[in-house]
Amino acid sequence: MAEVLLFDWGDTLMVDFPSASGKMYLWEKVEAVEGAVPALEKLAAEAEIYIATGAADSTPQEIELAFQRVELDRYISGYFCQRNVGVEKGSAAFLPAILEVLGKPKESVAVVGDSWEKDVEPAVAIGLRAYWLHSGGLEHSHPLVRQISTLSELNT
Repeated sequence: MAEVLLFDWGDTLMVDFPSASGKMYLWEKVEAVEGAVPALEKLAAEAEIYIATGAADSTPQEIELAFQRVELDRYISGYFCQRNVGVEKGSAAFLPAILEVLGKPKESVAVVGDSWEKDVEPAVAIGLRAYWLHSGGLEHSHPLVRQISTLSELNT
């Protein structure tokens, strides 16, 4: 397992309800993705966990408030978003900017996310390992990518 895990937010750790709008910490209903609590509890004993999200309208503090509502915040070491990274998630500069802040070599960092285009491809492009949380029939093959269908598979 990597020393640092960069998790996507929506539909990776917390359910992104399509009917909800605005900042997630203000939503009437918030919910952790199934298996998120036990997975993060185990992973946090071995790795630093950060959020790397594309949420452009939320601050790191507002993102943390959403995680507090589902009691996942205790496992998270920090939050990266457009507001504090300075560039959009998915851009070529997003993950390198996070690595610079963390001061970690890319060999010790892995990305976990549900989007091939926004999570996995940018990670692989700079040589990071990636876990693609995907239960559909589509598959991609790459030596740096492991496809998982549940977060519990990260513990194996």
